[in-house]
Amino acid sequence: MPPRDAPPVTALAVVATTREVLDHPALHEGLLAPWERRRLDRIRVPSRRDDVLAARLLVRLCVARFTGLPPEASGPDQYCDDCRRYGHGRPYLSRRPALGVSLSHADGLVAAAVGPGPVGVDVEPAARRPGPLPVLRRLLPGAELREAAAGPDPDAALLRLWVRGEARFKAGAQEGLRLLDWADRERAAVAAVAAGGPVAVTRPAAVTGPVAVIACGDPVSGRPG
Repeated sequence: MPPRDAPPVTALAVVATTREVLDHPALHEGLLAPWERRRLDRIRVPSRRDDVLAARLLVRLCVARFTGLPPEASGPDQYCDDCRRYGHGRPYLSRRPALGVSLSHADGLVAAAVGPGPVGVDVEPAARRPGPLPVLRRLLPGAELREAAAGPDPDAALLRLWVRGEARFKAGAQEGLRLLDWADRERAAVAAVAAGGPVAVTRPAAVTGPVAVIACGDPVSGRPG
C-alpha cells in the first residue's frame, strides 16, 4: 500500500522494455482478443510486432492491478470517432467505462496507464529526436517550444516536450489535466503521463505488489517507483 501521507492514487502507469513484458510469466499472446491477433498477423516487421504485442499485454497487467480483474478480462477495446469503426482509435474499457486507459510503444519500449477519467501515456527512446523545428512548431505550444530549444540541452528538452504533448493528446487534451514526465535511465527511455490527478509509477514486475506514488505534475528525474 502507498504511504499514509501520500496523495490518493488516481492513475497507474508502467514503463518497461518489450522484452521485460514478453518474459513476464503472467502474460502471453493468448490473452489477446481475436481482432488484436488479426492486427498482429498483419505486422511484417518482427520487432514492431513484438512492441505492439508487449504494449497490449502490459496494458492488461496495468488494468488488472488497478481494477482487480484478471488479465484475461482486462483488455481494452478501440473505437475510432472519425470513421466510426471498432478495432482502432482511442482505447477504452468496456467493463469499466468510468476508467481511462492508454498505451504506447516505440523501438523496444512500452508503456501503459489506467485511471479514472481521461488518461494518456507516451514513451520514447531517450536518444530519439522528435523532429525538425518547423514540424514541431505545428504540433507543440510555441512558448514552450522556444524555451526548450533555447535551453542548455535542447534535444532532451524537446523530446520531453514531445512526450508530454503526446500524452496530453491521448488523454483528449482536456482542461485540468496534470502532466508527469520522467527519464527512466535504466531503460534509456523518456515517458510522460497525463491524468486528472496523482499517478503511481511502477515497474512491470511490481505491478502485483506495492507501488510508489508520485504527484502528477511534478517533474521527476531518474527512475521512479
